[in-house]
Amino acid sequence: MIPIGDENPKTIKPFVNYAIILVNIVVYFYEYIVPSKVYDEIILEYGFIPLRFLKSFNFLPIFTSMFIHADLLHLLGNMLYLYIFGDNVEDALGHSGYLLFYFLSGLGASIFHFLSNPLSPYPAIGASGAISGVLGAYFVLYPLSRVRTLVVLGFFITFIRIPAFVYLFVWFVFQIFYASLPEVSGVAYWAHIGGFIVGIFLVKVFPKRKKRFSYFFTFETSFL
Repeated sequence: MIPIGDENPKTIKPFVNYAIILVNIVVYFYEYIVPSKVYDEIILEYGFIPLRFLKSFNFLPIFTSMFIHADLLHLLGNMLYLYIFGDNVEDALGHSGYLLFYFLSGLGASIFHFLSNPLSPYPAIGASGAISGVLGAYFVLYPLSRVRTLVVLGFFITFIRIPAFVYLFVWFVFQIFYASLPEVSGVAYWAHIGGFIVGIFLVKVFPKRKKRFSYFFTFETSFL
């Protein structure tokens, strides 16, 4: 299932969300143009390595790793989720509140990743941990908002509108399922799980700008 948008109006321009997306894109294109040796050095220096953290407790790579992506697909997937779900969370928390929430979610996600394998010598990169926190917040704030979703089953293509709590619950279950499998993909699923859980709890204690409303869902299908 691929989210293509939501039906949840906002009352402010999500400048912080746009800025985070822009920084991620700029950093990726910088990675793309530098020599491969420099790119490898960036990953090692600014990626989050659990074993190094265990020895030094240097928190800086936790935050720098949130803006580094392995390839274009990695970047686009993360930015799609952030673009769809982040604006409404910023609408609820305000600009400064959302920025703090985003970084705290990324911090929590990295801690979960560290606890899952503290001796790992491999760098973890990407915004997905922090974005998972945004998804957790959306799950709490807008459970009935409709998410427009593309479902592809071979030659059969379906567009559906489903409540956010259904979409995000299914997403979370898949993260748990993948985390239980032998590590072959290199994806830090425990960071996703941790970020989502941290986001759920954090958003409950963060001050809100205003009450928001949600929508029930309908279905729309098409065939190709």
